[in-house]
Amino acid sequence: MINSVILAGGVGSRLWPLSRKLYPKQFQNLVNEDSLFQNTLQRLNELDINKNIIVCNNEHRFIVAEQLHQIDKNGEIILETEGKNTAPAIALAAFNSQDDDILLVLPSDHHIKDIQAFQQTIKKAIPYAKKDYFVTFGIKPTSAQTGYGYIKGSDVLEEEIYKIDKFVEKPDKKTAQKYLKEGSYTWNSGMFMFKASTYLKTLKEQENLMFNFVQQSFESAVKDLDFIRPEKKYWEKIIGNSIDYAVMEKVDNAIVVSLDCDWSDLGAFDSLYELQEKDKNNNIILGDVINFNTTNSYINATNRLVATIGLNDCLVVETKDSVLVANKNNAQDIKKVVQQLEKNNRDEIITHKKVYRPWGCYESMSDKKHYQVKHIFIKSGAKLSLQKHKKRAEHWVVIKGIANVFLDLEEKILKENESIYIPMGSVHSLENKQKEDLEIIEVQTGDYFGEDDIERLEDIYGRIK
Repeated sequence: MINSVILAGGVGSRLWPLSRKLYPKQFQNLVNEDSLFQNTLQRLNELDINKNIIVCNNEHRFIVAEQLHQIDKNGEIILETEGKNTAPAIALAAFNSQDDDILLVLPSDHHIKDIQAFQQTIKKAIPYAKKDYFVTFGIKPTSAQTGYGYIKGSDVLEEEIYKIDKFVEKPDKKTAQKYLKEGSYTWNSGMFMFKASTYLKTLKEQENLMFNFVQQSFESAVKDLDFIRPEKKYWEKIIGNSIDYAVMEKVDNAIVVSLDCDWSDLGAFDSLYELQEKDKNNNIILGDVINFNTTNSYINATNRLVATIGLNDCLVVETKDSVLVANKNNAQDIKKVVQQLEKNNRDEIITHKKVYRPWGCYESMSDKKHYQVKHIFIKSGAKLSLQKHKKRAEHWVVIKGIANVFLDLEEKILKENESIYIPMGSVHSLENKQKEDLEIIEVQTGDYFGEDDIERLEDIYGRIK
């Protein structure tokens, strides 16, 4: 049996302002109509996968569940209360598998053009995983990249399969050029394959403390709705580490399978630029853009008109609340902007104006000191929690669909252009019983609008603490 293990953590800070903590790059449609996470699952369609195991952050659980539903895929979703790097995350998936199950470990934010080549290489590696090898997949380098780690191969086991001599950190340009010329190095893709039992046995030997805490956390896990929740009190004791350091660099039965499939990890805007189709001036233009004498640039306007004049080798990314302008050669430095925003406690690194919830989403239209205005979308069959607020009142206006409103034990039906006032302290809920989506405008008034002013009394999505 082969279980896919999709690692869906990470925030994609070098793709800010598109990627945010609560809606990171792996869940966005950056290269086609589906998200990178969905593409990762879809490229497994021709493989004999027993089950999909997704390890993600607790805050992303409903996005994962919804995106699985959109592409008609099932998955067992394991929730991390905080990221501990790849070694503990993979251990959770291993504990959630049978001993002889083979784990195919895949990051959720890669892009692969040649899916057939990818699938053929995966199939080629399976016999080695069955023989208790640790398999990693190395990407044939096409340039002297400094943004990736490298793997040096040694003894040839068969064509394009080698024993691993060593793992090396991200090199400088001169060293990367040397690796490219030498020909025995591949890029470290972060994709792996091995038996669940082989991984856990080795982790126990090499990182016994980590192994014990992961085991205790998983064995004490609680399952609710679609989610597996490892026990926090054990999980938070884990000292995070990558699979490379914790396992792969310490074993003598690790092999690298060379993978040539037109791969990109989409870590930053320069890789996104290289991937997409360009116009006659070598630009990528997305959205409402007017440009004059602009060349070799990536211009993405998500909401407003963007005009450029005389730019070369630039990145311009516009969102509702932020605009990034950078030289394309400094794409890796966008992380520094995110670090500064984090230091200043800015909301712009956490969420977009559009925020996703299990019942749908809402978009902030106005955010002032004494009032807020939101455009709320409620999916068919969805229901907001039964709740009350101590510090704000609300006014709802239906602009599309029919709303079933529950206010202080009384149910009211609101049609388009009808409204209702929710006084401060009133117990209320909202449900969409129709086949079409429901849209309302919500005006909140008061002195405080934080999420911690929501006291949930009933919730079908398990969010009551």
